[in-house]
Amino acid sequence: MCMYTIYVTVKGKKYQTNVIANKNQSKEEIYKIGEEQVIKQWGV
Repeated sequence: MCMYTIYVTVKGKKYQTNVIANKNQSKEEIYKIGEEQVIKQWGV
């Protein structure tokens, strides 16, 4: 498991979030996890 700090853009706003994911996951999968976290956390 690795922790990634990524920036995701949701509805025109940029959010920073940390994602804990497996080392073998693709960038697209990690971005999708981050986007889902932001939507849940911020109610976007």
